[in-house]
Amino acid sequence: MSCGCKTSGDSSHSCGTKSANGCESVNTCGNSYKLSVFDWLSDINNPVSNQCDFVEVRFKNDRKCFYKNIHRLPLHIGSIVTVESSPGHDVGVVSLTGELVKIQMKKKHFPDETPLKIYRLANQKDIETWQEVRKKEETVKVDARKISHALNLQMKITDVEFQGDNSKVTFYYTADNRVDFRLLIKEFAATFRTKIDMKQIGFRQEAAKIGGIGSCGRELCCSSWLTDFRSVNTNAARYQQLSINPQKLAGQCGKLKCCLNYELDSYLDTLSAFPPSSTNLDTERGRAFCIKIDVFKRKMWFAYADNSMAWYDFDIEDVKKMIAKNKNGEKIIPLEDLKVTEHAYKTNDLIQESSLDRFEKDRKPNQNRNRNQKQDKRSTRPDQAKAPQGQKNNPPKARTAPENQTANPTGQNPPKKKFKKKFPPKKDNNV
Repeated sequence: MSCGCKTSGDSSHSCGTKSANGCESVNTCGNSYKLSVFDWLSDINNPVSNQCDFVEVRFKNDRKCFYKNIHRLPLHIGSIVTVESSPGHDVGVVSLTGELVKIQMKKKHFPDETPLKIYRLANQKDIETWQEVRKKEETVKVDARKISHALNLQMKITDVEFQGDNSKVTFYYTADNRVDFRLLIKEFAATFRTKIDMKQIGFRQEAAKIGGIGSCGRELCCSSWLTDFRSVNTNAARYQQLSINPQKLAGQCGKLKCCLNYELDSYLDTLSAFPPSSTNLDTERGRAFCIKIDVFKRKMWFAYADNSMAWYDFDIEDVKKMIAKNKNGEKIIPLEDLKVTEHAYKTNDLIQESSLDRFEKDRKPNQNRNRNQKQDKRSTRPDQAKAPQGQKNNPPKARTAPENQTANPTGQNPPKKKFKKKFPPKKDNNV
């Protein structure tokens, strides 16, 4: 395995990982982080002389913070730096520099009155200590889960993060109710011999830290690019005409999927032109109610109150006209008379999507068809093929010689060939 990450020079970096298991330098490789940042202003020179003194530093998983470059160090994306922490110092990787840092600080409302500082570029000792404590995190997480389970605490320890100088360890946990940590912190401090910090996270943040593949077949949005977790409720599914099925609407975090909010605004804009779903129509046959809405086709389905099995679909413009007639005190004619029959368009299945055996390469030939073909070859001769119905079998015409050659130099007709009829052998009934 080899990782060719450029940690010095210009801001560009590349990763030449050749292993299927990933890059071993995941702690220092700029391309291996989740929620990676693309600097779209990297090729543009700043027209203002004063440059931004702040840089964005990334730690384990999705934890980021802004630090001030007081020593004017030549930093770029992927640089390993030693930063200020409380207590001691921490080690992280620069994830963003330049003018985009100001935009991110303004977006996240980061106070710049007393900013944290960048001490130096990480030396070899800092990196070795950082990597040693990172290797202990998995075993510490297992031991911490055993201790919490022995104390019968209703919580789940999701992740463990050591500080770069091994002076503090942070435990991320999820819990439904409030947890008493007095005995737990004493056990952790006696076992791990370091400062303990407990931080509660939500179930969505837990899925973002762990990662995984969603039902769509792609990496989870929360672990790849999504940073703000908005609340999702069942109204988003109702507006999009989705069935309220918890098994299909819930993600790996156990909550409703974040992608339900992606197209919600478009659905709300389209539904603003629709009549209410509680619309009732007064017809000569009886009252009809709305039973279904199709946002893409801009149609509404109605059914009678006494016969809800028969559905009738109408465009929303026609429905608005019916509602206007009802407001004037007029009853519309029955729905079956208003329904216009649509001509079904015949489509050709060019790629055979509806064929069940389209992937079968070796198909068995039809034995009955081959048997019939063999019988036809036995019973008929090439010169006596069956003619279509209503026509007679004419013998094949003799070939005519060219004009410059004589067909028969002797002047006599050639003798006709005699064909012997072949009959199948008679069966002896006495046998």
